[in-house]
Amino acid sequence: MNGGVDWRRAKTGFAAILGPPLGWFLIFFAVPMAVVWAYSFGTNSGISDIEISGTFANYARALEPLYLGIMGKSLAFAALATLICLIVGFPVALAISFAPPGLKTWLLIGVMLPFWTNLLIRTYALIAILRDEGLLNSGLELAFGWAGFERLNLMNNNFAVMVGLVYVHLPFTVLPLYAALDKLDRSLLEASFDLGAGHLRTIWNVVLPLAAPGIISAVLLTFIPVLGSYLQPDLLGGPDSQMIANVIERQFKRANDWPFGAALAFMLMYLTLFGIALQSLLKRRERPE
Repeated sequence: MNGGVDWRRAKTGFAAILGPPLGWFLIFFAVPMAVVWAYSFGTNSGISDIEISGTFANYARALEPLYLGIMGKSLAFAALATLICLIVGFPVALAISFAPPGLKTWLLIGVMLPFWTNLLIRTYALIAILRDEGLLNSGLELAFGWAGFERLNLMNNNFAVMVGLVYVHLPFTVLPLYAALDKLDRSLLEASFDLGAGHLRTIWNVVLPLAAPGIISAVLLTFIPVLGSYLQPDLLGGPDSQMIANVIERQFKRANDWPFGAALAFMLMYLTLFGIALQSLLKRRERPE
């Protein structure tokens, strides 16, 4: 006779454990999101009143060339930032995974350390570095002033936005890559070296295929937050550096057009759900039958 507890029959205990997080999810996430989703099918009937009329006019407006162009630029920014994070983050994650145990802990703390500081403070710190009178220009002028060095325009442009996006989201790439690389069977790497493959060929033919799930997770965990970023384009970019999240923010605050802002927000969410579904499909195909 099995003396264990059958959780399928212990409904009271199961409900007591599941109830609080489920209630939190419904009250603070599902219900607000449902309200915003309903707003996307509404129209402004007054200064602060929204009439849910079931119209698709807001989504039709979101498909206008102007907003599709901004969405396309946001996708391009997110793709480029994700690619840079992968190029920079993969060697970092690989080095951490092969580091001695004592050093590995400190390296991981170094990667996670930016999360301990508010995002706004980190962005203003980046402004202090990139602005015309900032630390970078001042250091370059001090080093190369004798050669007629002129201060570089590093702020209020796409370059500053990309630097900010990569700086903020790089840990989101490194951590899942490290989790995947740290689980690699080291004997496969030794076998590759014994068979005459060099380091680059081993990384390309052995490490990358084995770490593919981690790479996909890193891409998804980086691409989605970058796509919804608005603080870096707002503080670091210029008029031509705005992303779709900045347009959504203006609709809710300055334009007071909540239905259209809701439609734009859910267009962004639909893209996010598509990315998650694509990742799930790729993982399902990789599973042996």
